[in-house]
Amino acid sequence: MRLSDFHYLLPSERIAQEPLADRSAARMLHLLRDGRYEDRTFRELPEILQPDDLMVFNNTKVFPARLFGSRSGRRSQPISPQNPAARDFLHGQVEVLLVRQVSNDPNEWDCLVRPGKKIGIGERLFMGEGRELEAEVVGRGEFGERRIRFDSIDDFFGTLERVGHVPLPPYIHRDDAAADRDRYQTVYARERGSVAAPTAGLHFTAEILDRIRLRGAEIAEITLHVGLGTFQPVHAERVEDHKLHGERYEIIQPVADAINCAVKQKRRVVAVGTTTVRTLEYASRNGGTVEPGRGEADLFIYPGYKFQVVSALLTNFHLPESTLLMLVCAFGGYEHVMNAYRHAVESGYRFYSYGDCMFVE
Repeated sequence: MRLSDFHYLLPSERIAQEPLADRSAARMLHLLRDGRYEDRTFRELPEILQPDDLMVFNNTKVFPARLFGSRSGRRSQPISPQNPAARDFLHGQVEVLLVRQVSNDPNEWDCLVRPGKKIGIGERLFMGEGRELEAEVVGRGEFGERRIRFDSIDDFFGTLERVGHVPLPPYIHRDDAAADRDRYQTVYARERGSVAAPTAGLHFTAEILDRIRLRGAEIAEITLHVGLGTFQPVHAERVEDHKLHGERYEIIQPVADAINCAVKQKRRVVAVGTTTVRTLEYASRNGGTVEPGRGEADLFIYPGYKFQVVSALLTNFHLPESTLLMLVCAFGGYEHVMNAYRHAVESGYRFYSYGDCMFVE
């Protein structure tokens, strides 16, 4: 398929810049896989579910992964005497987005850096108003990311909580606020490691979860830490040529058992979010049985993919030409999903992270 097949027009005013005061107040487009759809609200979801459904949530937790600071300029090109102002530029501001911890050592990270072309190996970076964090660029990655190593400090993550910023997506055109620390986080977030929220889960409240349990549905949790694989753009015009960056995941044995039992009993496995879909389908790629364990999920799902585990999906509305939209099209049917998106645009739905949602079954 062509990348342009997944393009759609979206007026900028449809992109939600702020969360709703009530998490569960979002609109929900209910799409059936035969192409029919209906405008509903998220609060109706518990009644739409079947009593024996198994809902699977991604319990990853967003951390303040966005850092601002300056660079030393030690690896920059010599400054021309005809342009003395360039020295200020070479020591100017940098923005660092931590996307993946390299190992259990919190000091080494893969990250995205701005201005990327100016940041070479050996460059020193100073982050926080008081230079609370210092790091050196030690490598480059195949997707344009840098690998940096922080100087050791006693409480790295505590310092990160103080000087870091909530990594709001670039289409939210405002600085992060104190309220985002709560609202750009699911109520069931537990495992720290994501640089973006699994946004389908942002609509849930404790009350909605209680109603789902009262409905009789079972709830299980997996972990996938959202990183480059979720939000990296597709540059290949031929979709099949795109390579997805791996993201860390974990599925514990009792959860794998519960999912496999549901599949065997022909009960629905309802995935909350595209990250959950990708994790479950990756873990079941060898024969359709979900294998417990941890690893790197790099499964790229686009139309033509045959789903092994997931039979219903709750998801937010995604960017044009994104891998997330391609996954939803694979699940709901290309024509059906693109028609539903056109309806959502025309009907004033709110899009992207803080926007409305869609339930596909």
